[in-house]
Amino acid sequence: MKRFIEGESRTQTTLLPECLDDYISEANPVRVVDVFVDELNLAQLGFEGVAPAITGRPAYHPNVMLKIYIYGDLNRIQSSRRLEREAQRNVELMWLSGKLTPDFKTIANFRKDNGKAIIKVCRQFVLLCQQLGLFTEAIVAVDGSKFKAVNNRDRNFTSAKLQRRMEEIENSIQRYLTALDSADRQEHATAAVNAERLQNKITVLKAKMAELKTIEVELNQTPDKQISLTDPDARSMKSRGNGIVDYNVQTAVDTKNHLIVAHDVNNQGSDRSQLSKMAQQAKTAMAVEKLTAIADRGYFKSEEIQACDEAQISAIVPKCKTSGANAEGRFDKSDFIYDAQTNEYQCPAGEQLTQRCISIEKGQTLHKY
Repeated sequence: MKRFIEGESRTQTTLLPECLDDYISEANPVRVVDVFVDELNLAQLGFEGVAPAITGRPAYHPNVMLKIYIYGDLNRIQSSRRLEREAQRNVELMWLSGKLTPDFKTIANFRKDNGKAIIKVCRQFVLLCQQLGLFTEAIVAVDGSKFKAVNNRDRNFTSAKLQRRMEEIENSIQRYLTALDSADRQEHATAAVNAERLQNKITVLKAKMAELKTIEVELNQTPDKQISLTDPDARSMKSRGNGIVDYNVQTAVDTKNHLIVAHDVNNQGSDRSQLSKMAQQAKTAMAVEKLTAIADRGYFKSEEIQACDEAQISAIVPKCKTSGANAEGRFDKSDFIYDAQTNEYQCPAGEQLTQRCISIEKGQTLHKY
């Protein structure tokens, strides 16, 4: 391959092997991860296994496992199996872990057993950003994302879904009973085989019906009348028109450096009750007296905005459009301009609308023009 840049031979040996550190530039983010984790007091944060056991096989130090976990988070590698493969071939991860290659089960167990401690590490990072002056503008953007749970839709039940499932099983049982009567009228040898097969199916369906009745009792005891069998905390949420069993992950991000200031996981399908909680968490984490929180119209709720105002948080949220006037080809309230000095509205045609009366309906004061 002449006239091309050629690589070295795979079998070429060198007198002095290259240092692994030479492959990692000075500006590589893994150096920051390495220094940050080394400065943490893992025992004080609550990590298990900081003090090694006297007997048994030596374990990996939580310091190394935390570095691998943070690296996977920074590079969108969530799977423990993928992290295991990356530890064997990724030069950055080799440098970060000292060429240690824990298996996927060890990585998964570390994540499972140290959840609360990892949250405290996130708080330490936010505190570090605060000390470095990265949160000077005190403005955050709040948004939510639906994260799919392990729980399948077939193992999530609501009252309507449970009732529909029971009706389907009852119809199947009735259909098999009818087929069983038909089998009795057939020839003896064939009828015996068919009857045994149908009877087995009926037995399975009745056992399933009994299981659903047990689930119904548990369902009626839950506050939100919903139950998930695999992930008990997961809930069916409407996402892009489909009901998928998810978690609702809320995040508050600094608008200047795009750093995550606060995060929370809940199982509420709507974002309308999340604004004040996330804004107050961000305010506490940033240690500021006043904060500006920006969110989309999915967070608009008067009680939440009032709670933000009482906590000295300026909430910037567009109001939801509940009027059907635009869909019907008419003007709605947003097309009219209000003049506070004269207490009048100007219509799109340029005419003035004066106040006619004030009435109270259902506890609300209505101003009619």
